[in-house]
Amino acid sequence: MLPAFRSAITYLTIALYVLLVGPPFVLIALVFGQRALLYRVGHLGVRLGLFVSGIRVQVDGVEHIERHRAAVYAVNHTSNVEPPIIFDTLHELFPRLRILYKAELRKLPVLVRAFDLAGFIPLERANPEQSLPAIDRAADAIKDGNSFLIFPEGTRSRTGELLPFKKGGFILAIKAQAPVVPIGISGARRAMRKGSLLIHPVTVHVRIGEPVETAGLTLADRDTLVASVRERVSTLIG
Repeated sequence: MLPAFRSAITYLTIALYVLLVGPPFVLIALVFGQRALLYRVGHLGVRLGLFVSGIRVQVDGVEHIERHRAAVYAVNHTSNVEPPIIFDTLHELFPRLRILYKAELRKLPVLVRAFDLAGFIPLERANPEQSLPAIDRAADAIKDGNSFLIFPEGTRSRTGELLPFKKGGFILAIKAQAPVVPIGISGARRAMRKGSLLIHPVTVHVRIGEPVETAGLTLADRDTLVASVRERVSTLIG
């Protein structure tokens, strides 16, 4: 199947799924407080999108997923296919998996309502007056047993090389005294490059590393923590 045709079918399928399935289930979740329902519906949409696009995922290191305590999962970012892939990879944590995401995504009409109901937290990186309280809310959520997914580069890498890590997610981990689990994804850039709408059917490799503990660390240790996790993610990418 030609990439352009497969990509068009994938976009159409996901758009119809979001528009037809999203609103009624968001309403049900809102009325009955069924947050777990949103995760199941979202997970089904992700699986559908991966199937139609032909993207296959191979995961190593699933034993490092923290099933019995909250953690911060730090992932590299080169492609738009990485967030749904990681969402699928960490589905065992549902409905206690939250996402610290860029505030620009609040422009998406249906998804933003689902994000709010699921407890995802937007972060305006250039606005300390908003970002610091947001990190505090996320830290409280971790203390309540919810894990967080972060993309510490803050944007997609055009070359595939690991960009500098932003500190917000690591400040979050230290404030909550939660471990940081490094995750490296390779092959996603071949599936979909930054600036391109084409989706290619490739195998994406996800490697989950051993957690980096933050117990006893203070905010003065944040740079050391950032460097340690970034080095581990770089090794996992290979």
